[in-house]
Amino acid sequence: MAQDQDAALTERYLGHVRVEKRLASRTVTLYTLDLLKLAEFARQADVTLTQVQNHHVRRWVAQMHAGGRSGRGIALILSGWRGFYIWLGREGLVGANPVQDVRAPKAGKPLPKALGVDQAMQLADFDASPDDPWLAARDSAMVELLYGSGLRVGELIGLDVAASAQARGWVDLASAEAHVLGKGGKRRTVPVGAQALAALKQWLALRGDAPSRTSSAAQAALFIGRTGTRLTTQSIWLRLRRRSLQAGLAAPVHPHMLRHSFASHLLQSSSDLRAVQELLGHANISTTQVYTRLDFQHLARTYDAAHPRAKVKGTSQT
Repeated sequence: MAQDQDAALTERYLGHVRVEKRLASRTVTLYTLDLLKLAEFARQADVTLTQVQNHHVRRWVAQMHAGGRSGRGIALILSGWRGFYIWLGREGLVGANPVQDVRAPKAGKPLPKALGVDQAMQLADFDASPDDPWLAARDSAMVELLYGSGLRVGELIGLDVAASAQARGWVDLASAEAHVLGKGGKRRTVPVGAQALAALKQWLALRGDAPSRTSSAAQAALFIGRTGTRLTTQSIWLRLRRRSLQAGLAAPVHPHMLRHSFASHLLQSSSDLRAVQELLGHANISTTQVYTRLDFQHLARTYDAAHPRAKVKGTSQT
């Protein structure tokens, strides 16, 4: 009897959102699934939907979270339940909304996406423009700086050919250093590796072959397009995406992924978190510590693949 009453209530509510609120059919379907889940929880707790209390909802949230449901997924379910109980309150069928003060668990911060070392080498060594030496040299120098020095894309496009009072950043080939203007107007100096230096020298030898530039700002820019103007963030994103797909990587690469790769690979080799923080220009070391999680994943994979006691007994080993 109680289950029939609950079913009748949910049907009335779904009719309300479908007809009066005119929600999309996909949304109504999701609401239906959420209410079926709510009804099942209520049945297991031996209460009707109108008898649900705040402590019931909190327990069910904990059960969903323990079962592997993401914080975002739980938040969406709670939103559906909250709307249902708001409607029940307007109908005079419940008092306080049992979902009102319940919040979903905070979603874990996703790990930054980084390339493996082999993938990074594959991307850096790939020649995406064999028939256009000018374009090939420019793109190669950009990739080498992004990955080899851990620059943000905004720092990359801000680089000028030479130091000046107006320059946001520049590369000193003689000292193998890049001087960049980072977030918050903070300047920092980062080393430029041998591969990046070679790529930059090759680019600078061809850079002057671009069409005439119309402004001193464009003339100063290290990385320019075919029109002779400073490259934009979007243009670098597009060039890098195209290069990664042509190089055969499984997923398209964006500039910040190379920065993540720089930090992760450096930390795997050196274990010097403070040095990585300085090179990335992070104001707080807690921002850099996320790469220790990437480093641990790398170590865990190495252990699983190599240690004789890492595998379940009876599985084949190579």
